[in-house]
Amino acid sequence: MEGISITTIIIVAIVAIVVIYVLKGFKIVPQSETRVVERLGRYDRTLQSGINYLLPIVDRAREVSVRTETNIGGQKYAIIKQTSRIDLREQVYDFDKQSVITKDNVTTTINALLYFQIVDPVKSVYEIDNLPYAIEKLTQTTLRNVIGELELDETLTSRDTINSKLRVVLDEATNKWGVKVNRVELQDITPPESVRRAMEQQMQAERERRAKVLEAKGQKEAMILQSEGEKASQINQAEAEKQTQILKAQGEADAKVLQATAEAEAIRKVAEAIAESKTDPATYMLLTKYVETLKEIGSGDQAKTVFLPFEASNLVGALGSMTELLPKKK
Repeated sequence: MEGISITTIIIVAIVAIVVIYVLKGFKIVPQSETRVVERLGRYDRTLQSGINYLLPIVDRAREVSVRTETNIGGQKYAIIKQTSRIDLREQVYDFDKQSVITKDNVTTTINALLYFQIVDPVKSVYEIDNLPYAIEKLTQTTLRNVIGELELDETLTSRDTINSKLRVVLDEATNKWGVKVNRVELQDITPPESVRRAMEQQMQAERERRAKVLEAKGQKEAMILQSEGEKASQINQAEAEKQTQILKAQGEADAKVLQATAEAEAIRKVAEAIAESKTDPATYMLLTKYVETLKEIGSGDQAKTVFLPFEASNLVGALGSMTELLPKKK
């Protein structure tokens, strides 16, 4: 130590301070991040990912507000802090539930998710103060305006339409801040308890109505099937009766034909016998009718006595002559 002068020590110390000071100016920027650098209070440049150098004292990275979420006691809380890091990746803000009033004056609680990305770091720093807070308030205001133009039923059934409209309005409003809104998603839409009960009753009534419609439809189809079955049965029965009548008529016709043939044969034979015996045919036919009539009278249960007219004596004589007409046994 005796050979080292105080001047040398001072020089080494100064060099060490300068080296440390110079090395401190090197900044490593991670991928998908950037920094906005000001030189003597004025915008100078935007750092790219990788190794960058900032002149100590002269250059300074501008701090911006960022929104982070923390969980305390099972509850989520949004915290805004200051940092020089500007994240260029897509970010998502989960906003707390808020009360909005629909067009038909129903107070509804809604919360939404906002997906956005910083595309111009310079605008996000210099065009708006506290970007996360501004985005949150703009989203809440826009959500109230959009929901206020819709009735409750439309709000519950038109989420895609609401999401698209919110995205377009927010993207246009935040464009001057260097922000691109990619999409907006409504999470929970919670109407008041009285409205929920009324909706449940309405849905229950609708389910019962559909059940009755299905039951009535089933009964209708069953009746139609039964009617068609009865109709088919009646058609089959009518067809069977028709065939029966046809067969019966055909049988009767055949019987009459056979009877007529037999009678014709009998008449032919009688005619031949009459021709051979030279008897009057009219007398023969009359005698035949008399005999048939007497047979019917005698077959009655109460017909025990038969009175013949005086002219019947001639009939009796004629009956004897009828034996001459019959063929003789050999």
